[in-house]
Amino acid sequence: MPALIGLFLTIAVIFIALSVVLSFVPLGLWISALAAGVKIGIFNLVGMRLRRVPPNKIVNPLIKAVKAGLDVSVNKLEAHYLAGGNVDRVINALIAAQRAEIPLSFERAAAIDLAGRNVLEAVQMSVNPKVIETPIVAAVAKDGIEVKAKARVTVRANIDRLVGGAGEETIIARVGEGIVTTVGSSESHKEVLENPDSISRTVLSKGLDAGTAFEILSIDIADVDVGRNIGAQLQTDQAEADKRIAQAKAEERRAMAVAREQEMKAMVQEMRAKVVEAEAEVPKAMAEALRQGKLGVMDYYSMKNIIADTQMRDSISRLGQKESEDPGKQDKSR
Repeated sequence: MPALIGLFLTIAVIFIALSVVLSFVPLGLWISALAAGVKIGIFNLVGMRLRRVPPNKIVNPLIKAVKAGLDVSVNKLEAHYLAGGNVDRVINALIAAQRAEIPLSFERAAAIDLAGRNVLEAVQMSVNPKVIETPIVAAVAKDGIEVKAKARVTVRANIDRLVGGAGEETIIARVGEGIVTTVGSSESHKEVLENPDSISRTVLSKGLDAGTAFEILSIDIADVDVGRNIGAQLQTDQAEADKRIAQAKAEERRAMAVAREQEMKAMVQEMRAKVVEAEAEVPKAMAEALRQGKLGVMDYYSMKNIIADTQMRDSISRLGQKESEDPGKQDKSR
């Protein structure tokens, strides 16, 4: 019985030891690589474990590369993984480029992948161009009419400019700028509506893909609509502004006129006050003249008669003026 227990313990220890060894040494992956014709040593796989590199992340892409006829080494794949790259995507991009007869080296593909771009998508876009649709771009022709246009830009990825080249946002911005420039230089919005292809020809001739990661193949105007009459609106706003300025100036002149009128009234009142004050001094002067014998009694009465005669003539003239102003009353009185 003790011998049987010892045998069981020995088997268990051996089983545990084999499990630990197999979990550390990817024996199954090594056999798969040998079966696929990939020359890789078991110690290389163990070294990947020690360097904390998952062996399947290297061996599986390496098997695909060898089967596709690519010349890549384990060290390059492992270095790219340690740099933070996607090894599987790079190998797929190299295979796609080889099938499409696009010149692409491993170093270039790795650089594109490490730059943050999808190298496989770039290769696919080189084979199958992508259509970028711009938002609605509003521009104003010289006659003041707003034109709204939307374009479709067909682009192809430029592998050589993927590293350091501008993206889709730059293409959209440049095409929008070209549309605004072309519409703004048109004499009338009717010219744009009659020949929308003039926009695409003018924009395409500007070389908008310079410095970008794409090559523009064509620019097609998908939709053109007429918007607001911006010129008339600006003229209306200007007229309203001129009206307000004129009203403000008229109000200023009216205020100045009112101020001058008030000033004249104050001057008239002051003059009347002086006249009343002077008239109040006349009786005193006459009394003093009578007292001193410089003015006789007959002279005084003659002056009173002249004053009364003047007042009578003044009353008669006012009465005649009123009758001439209202001839209807004269007819009724007759």
